[in-house]
Amino acid sequence: MFQLIRTAAFVTTMVAAADKVPDFNVEASCRDAASRAAPVGTFDACMRKEREARAQLAGQWAEFTSGDKSHCLGLSSLGGMPTYTELLTCLELARDARNLRGGDKRRTSGQDARERPAEGPPY
Repeated sequence: MFQLIRTAAFVTTMVAAADKVPDFNVEASCRDAASRAAPVGTFDACMRKEREARAQLAGQWAEFTSGDKSHCLGLSSLGGMPTYTELLTCLELARDARNLRGGDKRRTSGQDARERPAEGPPY
């Protein structure tokens, strides 16, 4: 019962958080990445990329579906150190996959994906 309540609270938090670009503390992640990528990668370069990704997210946030935002926020938080680049990549992949499938047109036609005749690859 307690696990169910905790899960519901987490989902509610993710849905509520999907309304705006989240605030991540990416310094720890960049320090870790820079230490692993030395001498090619630096902390400053990582932080610059994270700032760029956050700015891009802020500019495109309204274009992403709330379902994709909630899903990607949950995924990006699984590893403990979420990053804007990771969140942006997830959202772009979800959006682009949907666009390649033809958007939501097929879903609203009344046919489930399993019922459609094969039209080639689903991507």
